[in-house]
Amino acid sequence: MVAVAIAVLALAALVLALVRRRTYTQSELESEPRPAADPVAPDGGSPSPDEHDTVVLPSLAAAIPDTLGVLDPDGGSTTSDPLVPPASDRAAAAGATAQATAGLTAAGPAAVAAVTAAGGAASSTDATPAHGIATARDAVVPDAAGLTRYLIALGEALIDSASPVAEVTRTLEEIGRVNGYPGTQVIALPTAILVTVPGSEQSQTAAASAGVRSYRLDQIEDVLQIAERSRRGLVGPTEGLTQLRRAVTAPAPYRTIVQLGGYVTYSLGIALILGANLPDLLVAGSLGALVAVVQLATARTSGYLQALLVLASAFTVSAVVFGLVRVGAPIDLLSSLVPPLVMFLPGALLTTAVIDLATRQMIAGSARLAAGAMQLVLLALGISGAAGLVGVRASVIAETPGQAFGPLGPWLGVVVFVVGVALYHCVRLSSMPWVLAVVVVAYAGQVLGGLVFGGVMSALVGAAVMTPLALYAAGERNGPPALVSFLPGFWVLVPGALGLIGVTQTLDGTATDGMGTILTSGATMVAISLGVLVGIALHGLARAVRGGDDDGDGAALA
Repeated sequence: MVAVAIAVLALAALVLALVRRRTYTQSELESEPRPAADPVAPDGGSPSPDEHDTVVLPSLAAAIPDTLGVLDPDGGSTTSDPLVPPASDRAAAAGATAQATAGLTAAGPAAVAAVTAAGGAASSTDATPAHGIATARDAVVPDAAGLTRYLIALGEALIDSASPVAEVTRTLEEIGRVNGYPGTQVIALPTAILVTVPGSEQSQTAAASAGVRSYRLDQIEDVLQIAERSRRGLVGPTEGLTQLRRAVTAPAPYRTIVQLGGYVTYSLGIALILGANLPDLLVAGSLGALVAVVQLATARTSGYLQALLVLASAFTVSAVVFGLVRVGAPIDLLSSLVPPLVMFLPGALLTTAVIDLATRQMIAGSARLAAGAMQLVLLALGISGAAGLVGVRASVIAETPGQAFGPLGPWLGVVVFVVGVALYHCVRLSSMPWVLAVVVVAYAGQVLGGLVFGGVMSALVGAAVMTPLALYAAGERNGPPALVSFLPGFWVLVPGALGLIGVTQTLDGTATDGMGTILTSGATMVAISLGVLVGIALHGLARAVRGGDDDGDGAALA
């Protein structure tokens, strides 16, 4: 009897010592309480013993440490990884294990064999999932502090990738649920992200600024893929932080001279869509190269300088174009002026703003609308100032040019435009066919809608037909995320040039025509957003008819 009692006590001590390191299953996550994590204060000390610990992370660099904790081959830890138990806990576990082993040895070989068999069965059951694939659901549940750091960094990257805030909120809350924290709450804004992960005793809250940087399309693709894998439980917080840091700090795949050529090509494509002739192409390409050089050289400057850069670029380009017109050069104003400035047109920003408003994200939608309107005002001020200096009325920009290259000119411009986008915004070669297909379908839908319904409704038709294709591409094995193929489509459909012309005419004094153009521009933006929502609904209906599960592809856009 004494031996049996000693064996029972030893077994209990062994279980208590190993419980910190065992693998949690999904059912255990829902039924058992989790110990609260011990967050580390920014200054290296201990945090205050308040009920809610607050960790403020001002930037993505602060949220992602340079070196993440990894395990040494001998079982040690190189850094303070939140997923690795502290040294004191490991020492306590080792001591308890030694005591349990001594007790079992005293109890007899039979007790040792029984405990060993039970431990082996538990390890084979819990450590390896039945399907043989290790996922975040099968791993040790991350502590609240580690998960919070990952969610705040991922949320900041998603906002910087121009994702609608409704999708950011939905994605982060789903990742929290997958990792065992179903009560995760997220507040996403265009310039900030706030995440709260509840614990059994303490809640972890973190906040960070966002929207202060922009990513290339290859970086956007990486960020969205990391978010999707995390949402499906295939990537844990620690691994996700590593991948996210690598994605947002990756250098451009093309050299600067290639990106410069990409923007020149980008400008030539827009000029062809607007009906440019050969002199227009020469002027648009030259001024596009000038603007691209300035933009690439000042890419890391502050927001204040970026605003001045928009104004200065608009003034310089407009002064050159108006000067050429003043001396009698055979160029068209619209085809020569708009393409070099297309980088600054806030088409995607304005369209995303309307999508936010359509999904009842009033603060985010209003803020993005205001930012887009301010960008248009800066461009219009530069154009009007140059027109006043040279002596040409800015209202003549509204004159509609003819198609110098015939009916095939705009279609050639679409192809050239996509090539320029791929080079300047660094689209991956594997994504190029899908991006080209989405842009061509968008422009074809816009042309067809213009023939049937007119100008404003043409944007709705174009957005509605390109949306299912972009979502379908996102579901293919080598297809890019929907947002990557959507942004170039936005840049073709958005009424940025139309809005620019309307604001310029209003500033120049032709208020009636200018206000009418601005109202038409706003109606076109609403039409684009409604077209996106219609396309998402059609895609979801098609999946339901086919019997596929709705895995949230459409949520990537609205």
